[in-house]
Amino acid sequence: MSVPKYRKAAASALVAGLGLSLVACSTKSDDAKTDAGGKVTITVDCQPVGAQKELLKNWNDDVVEFQRQNPNIVVKSVSVGEQCNNPPDFTARLAGGTVTDLFYGYMTDLQQVLDSGQAMDITEFANKDTVPSWDSVDPALKEVFTDGGKLYAVPVKNYSMGLVYNKVLFQRAGLDVNNPPKTWGEVRAAAKKISALGNGIAGYSEYSAGNTGGWHFTSLLYSQGGQVLTADGKKADFNNAMGKQVLQNLKDMRYGDNSMGDRQLLQWADLLTNAGAGKVGMFVGAPDATQAIVSQFQGKFQDWAMAPLPGQDGAAKGTLGGGEGYFFKKGLTPEQVKAGLKWIAYQKLTPGKGQFDYVRAKPQNYPVGLPQPLLFANGSDTQKQELELRKANANVDTANFAIFEANPVPINGEPRNAQAIYAVLDAAMSGVLTNPNANIDALLKTAEDKVNQLLAAEK
Repeated sequence: MSVPKYRKAAASALVAGLGLSLVACSTKSDDAKTDAGGKVTITVDCQPVGAQKELLKNWNDDVVEFQRQNPNIVVKSVSVGEQCNNPPDFTARLAGGTVTDLFYGYMTDLQQVLDSGQAMDITEFANKDTVPSWDSVDPALKEVFTDGGKLYAVPVKNYSMGLVYNKVLFQRAGLDVNNPPKTWGEVRAAAKKISALGNGIAGYSEYSAGNTGGWHFTSLLYSQGGQVLTADGKKADFNNAMGKQVLQNLKDMRYGDNSMGDRQLLQWADLLTNAGAGKVGMFVGAPDATQAIVSQFQGKFQDWAMAPLPGQDGAAKGTLGGGEGYFFKKGLTPEQVKAGLKWIAYQKLTPGKGQFDYVRAKPQNYPVGLPQPLLFANGSDTQKQELELRKANANVDTANFAIFEANPVPINGEPRNAQAIYAVLDAAMSGVLTNPNANIDALLKTAEDKVNQLLAAEK
């Protein structure tokens, strides 16, 4: 889950168009073909929500400029509110056949998209003609959206997770902002000091609902050296000493120390709302979590820094990496697919444009300089260009991410059927965070059985 664009709590669906008109939430390709004038129309979801005024304006400005440069293409933007970042709502739209022509999904969504029968093979269309930076896009990210040698989506975000911490609270608690915790024992000790500040401050905060709990369980398990599934992907592999240690660490902080706050069952927006209000000392997240704290939750990016994910007794043995992309709905014409690729190239994969328009973002209090999204292969021409633009327009203190960047942790991808597995693991996370008498062995055994049933049902 990304920056992202992390999948957030469900919200009412919003439908916003361009100019003075609203675009109806129709996602049928029938009303998005080539018209009599030779114009190709495509519908695209995940337009920023109305509350994100600058991001929404940027998106709409990009559409206008893109259409000026490509007068034969019409882009109809569809906002589904916070639902773009909520796995159950994505699944519901997929099952209901209401996805747009170009629809946003996580790297973990490939299998359910394929199972729905709604994904279009875009292999023959994705090239330098439609996406000029295509050869620079990291091959590993393309592979995530590939099945049986066929490409079904274009990657537009990429991340890895670490320990995000509030420098202001660290200083107030007498902690060294330049020496953040390296082990989970050190996290526990720091969380106790931060929570002792009182006023509703949680020393460490964690997710446990809306699939986000299972998502973070996975990252914490990776830090222990564990894996969610066996190497062949056929069985659960977290009901072991490493999985128990993950839950024990949390239970100790929650009830042994009372350093995680009383409010639990947090989803994406809940935790970051608290962080933006200065009520969270530490949490696990990607670099763009600070971006969300600033752009959506009224925080200050100078308050935040990032370190590598802690390990149990030393450096973490692994961390979670993931991201997102845009799928193409089956049944589109070749002209629509090419138009869609051109739009994605402009808005998501061109340095100086769209999400990489750092000159525009810099004065908007929108963090520039974060080590993310890492979409382009290291050393490629596009990667060098993006890095130069990022450094030239940085409005965040890149030193805040220096420890994170200087101490990379091996990145593990998300397990297959990740969202379904995360939903199961939510119960284990919520169990240890809401019940002081929770039985860790029982929670993991129940989750193991459910995941094995889920995997067996696929055969």
